[in-house]
Amino acid sequence: MTQHHDQHHDAAPAPAVNVNALTPVETEQAVETAGVAKTRLTGRRAFVSAMFAGAFVGFGALFFLIVTCDDAMTWGPKRFVGGLAFCMGLVLVLTCGAELFTGNSLMVSDLAARKVTWRQMLRNWLFVWLGNFAGALLLVALVALAGTMDLNGGAVGDLAVATAASKVTPGWGTLFVRGILCNILVCLAVRIGFAARSVADKVLGILLPIAGFVAMGFEHCVANMFFLPMGLVSAMMGYGADAAGAAALDVPAILYNLSAATLGNILGGSLFVALAYWYLNAKKPGSALGWGRR
Repeated sequence: MTQHHDQHHDAAPAPAVNVNALTPVETEQAVETAGVAKTRLTGRRAFVSAMFAGAFVGFGALFFLIVTCDDAMTWGPKRFVGGLAFCMGLVLVLTCGAELFTGNSLMVSDLAARKVTWRQMLRNWLFVWLGNFAGALLLVALVALAGTMDLNGGAVGDLAVATAASKVTPGWGTLFVRGILCNILVCLAVRIGFAARSVADKVLGILLPIAGFVAMGFEHCVANMFFLPMGLVSAMMGYGADAAGAAALDVPAILYNLSAATLGNILGGSLFVALAYWYLNAKKPGSALGWGRR
């Protein structure tokens, strides 16, 4: 009997590996756990991690400029291919690890669940926004020195100017709403990243939401931290002289766009994704919004 029991014990099946994505409730728990961890980063570490994210998204934006400066492509396919190229930025953020301001809108879930305070969240947002900008500006400087804007006979530099000009000429309200729409898709993509169990899942899952917001012409404040300074530097280097609205490109115009895009991104990600999914998946029946009170 003992021998039989031991053999039976030795032959116990190995635990099953679950390859399904996390459920929405499990994803919400993962989002909130990550949000609490973000508040524990020192300001310096949050800033450096955010510099990586700013540069990663900048690389995606540069990839977008490279593939869409080809005049032989028609408008729709060009937007789609450019959007797919831009996805490289968020792929790097989610798989290599970095603090991205737009994705950190999801920390509002933690605020509603009373897991973080307003002060902790806003402190993280400030360091991460500034770090994203610093990383993007560093990449702009390196790209300018690398002569990348001269590719395709200067068409990349011309497109950099035209793209930046197109982002500073619309009305502030228009840019704000584009920012809302953008970060709904970005934060949904980040939630897909949390739900995924492998790198392949993360990459495949985020491709369409991110390519979609780019193709639709929405405004992402961190991408614009690269697009706008790159356009201004390119104009100063002599590119894009014929681009519509190029004369409007200056530092106040960059801040004008970033103010609208940033506030729109915060509203889109926090209200329409973070709070909505917290309400659906984490909120206990009858509980009121906590808003960070302990």
